Amino acid sequence: MTRRSLTKHHGLGNDFLVLLDLDDTDPVSRETAIALCDRHTGIGADGLLRVTPGTADADVTMTLRNADGTVAEMSGNGIRCLAQAVFQAGLVALPVLRVATAAGLRTVTLVSQTSPDHHRMSVEMGAAKVLGPEPELVGGDVLRASRVDVGNPHVVLLWGGAALPDVDHLIALGSRIDAAAADGANVEVVLPGPAVDELLLVVYERGVGPTRACGTGACAAAAAANQWGLAGERSIVHMPGGPAEIALGDPVLLTGDTRSVAVIDTPWP
Repeated sequence: MTRRSLTKHHGLGNDFLVLLDLDDTDPVSRETAIALCDRHTGIGADGLLRVTPGTADADVTMTLRNADGTVAEMSGNGIRCLAQAVFQAGLVALPVLRVATAAGLRTVTLVSQTSPDHHRMSVEMGAAKVLGPEPELVGGDVLRASRVDVGNPHVVLLWGGAALPDVDHLIALGSRIDAAAADGANVEVVLPGPAVDELLLVVYERGVGPTRACGTGACAAAAAANQWGLAGERSIVHMPGGPAEIALGDPVLLTGDTRSVAVIDTPWP
């Protein structure tokens, strides 16, 4: 039986399995991703990242399958987990990793290291493009809605309730918007606060469902909030898994913590 070694990491509770495949011999099928990401019968993760050789401009290439087996263009937390795996394996020297993704070239930089398993990293995320309002989504507790492109699709909702929606409400809202979009959409629900230039966020991720954090979603929310006049060029986005720092610009800079969880020996595929 063939076996492979995977590593598990999380960025603010958004967790990923990483396969280092520098020989480019082990493509990850939809079925394999689903089986490994299952939290009851598999290892459990929000997605599976495969690392293959880079291009002329990139050190490595990233391919991401969500927990449902679909392919995603980009993940701000996932790419930090990938970088941590690459750095820990000694494949690229610290502190900079250039990664080819389906959304374009992204650069990850080590900011600080608390321990061998705890890194703080920043990612040049490309542009966050606020594409326009979605007035058909406004109503009830949804005060404003905007579609945002961060290399992957997002819908950001400004929440008018006293507190963010609970998980059941988030699933109902997010799944409806995701299903209605031609290519699906990640859905972020935001409240301003608790301080100036800070946001509270919960997210429904395309191909996964509710997650504890979303890096591209934090960038999308910060960009929408800035356009709405609710946050400045630099903001802190608080998610259930922890805070991310966002500096708007081209590229948007995402900074957050990443932790290594385990090394797993598993049958393959």
